[in-house]
Amino acid sequence: MRNRTTTSAPAAGFRSRLRQFTASVPLIGWLLGIFGAVLAEYFLGDLVSYYLGLPKIPVLFGLLTVLKKPLLIPGILGYLVLVYAIPVVIIVRIMQKPANRLAEFLAGKRVTIAALVHLSLFYGALHLWADISDYRLLVLKLTMIAIMLTLSINVINGYMGEFSCSHPGFMALGAYTASTITLLLFANDKQFGPALLPEALGFYFFPLALVAGGIAAAVGALVIAIPSFRTRGDYLAIISLAFLFIVKSIIENLEFVGGPRGMSSQPDYANLPMVFTVMVLCIWIINNFVRSTMGKALNAVRDNELAADAMTVDTRRTKIITFLFGAFWAGVAGGLFAHVLRYVNPGSFGIQRLAEILAMVYFGGLNSVTGSIVGAVSINVLSEALRPLEIYKWIIIPLLLILVMLYRPTGLIAFTEFKPRELMRPKTTKGGE
Repeated sequence: MRNRTTTSAPAAGFRSRLRQFTASVPLIGWLLGIFGAVLAEYFLGDLVSYYLGLPKIPVLFGLLTVLKKPLLIPGILGYLVLVYAIPVVIIVRIMQKPANRLAEFLAGKRVTIAALVHLSLFYGALHLWADISDYRLLVLKLTMIAIMLTLSINVINGYMGEFSCSHPGFMALGAYTASTITLLLFANDKQFGPALLPEALGFYFFPLALVAGGIAAAVGALVIAIPSFRTRGDYLAIISLAFLFIVKSIIENLEFVGGPRGMSSQPDYANLPMVFTVMVLCIWIINNFVRSTMGKALNAVRDNELAADAMTVDTRRTKIITFLFGAFWAGVAGGLFAHVLRYVNPGSFGIQRLAEILAMVYFGGLNSVTGSIVGAVSINVLSEALRPLEIYKWIIIPLLLILVMLYRPTGLIAFTEFKPRELMRPKTTKGGE
């Protein structure tokens, strides 16, 4: 009994000190630490990996390398400690007090200015990290698109409390609409012929093409919403699943957009700054939406539709607007998806895509912007990390989801508000004063 007490006391003390240390560092301090670690990797990553016996810089924190070559596990762990852990801890420790002073200074400014400073640091770290490898860049872009998709479906399946299966169909409408606009107007394409407008204007008009894709998805959602929200129960799930198959079949039989062969050679407009900016706008707008009066009405409709109707909430109008809003962002994400891959075909928007989107939203947590972000990042990174296992990864990921559903039925981070002001405020503790 004495040994257990003596061995657990140092561990408890270490956890207490660690908790106190992390609680005394503001978000901007951690962003500075991450930026410094990524900067160290950018300039010293090749040298560190060489001396640790690694063939190259680990592209995805070593997860792919570990599965392909287990003998390199010690080198990978050493790389993560030397390149990421130690620089982050040192920089955060040094910058603890200056970071708090900076956070206090930004707290006195408008929240927009503070958010721009934090986002600039975060983007700088992402840009340097992705610049090391084209594979990292692709994974990062697709993860940002996945965040948008997860947020948009969480508005419907989480905040509104309905079960929709039509998100891949909305993605397809957005992807094909945006691709048709950019290929027709700004590209010399074998399918559409010479560009109708100067190619140099394409990048500046690309956001309008994304908006057009979102509008096309919202119009498609209206086709579902009008009959579905006249009924109750599981009819939305059935009708939305039918809509997914209808959209996929229509695209497969439209030679104008390539039929089953798909569309290719989309202009390279979806660079990292563009995808990051659209993702930030999506998070900001959806977060404001769910915290607005409409969001409160959604919660009332989800919890008890009859009671909400008795409290003068126009439940049908609320549900239709929310459904169109979620579909719009799924269409925008689809437009980005098509221009990131520069190829799209109907097979990209089938049942497997639906399963991935549902896995992300239910893994991260319903009714939570933070949960949607965590779910999208976790499932995407895990899916890429398990890629060497090929078919076996589709056994591991469902098993993980089953465990989450058993022990956390609402997801990892459910029913949690995303409050940027609280994230950016300075941290003060007795040990840090």
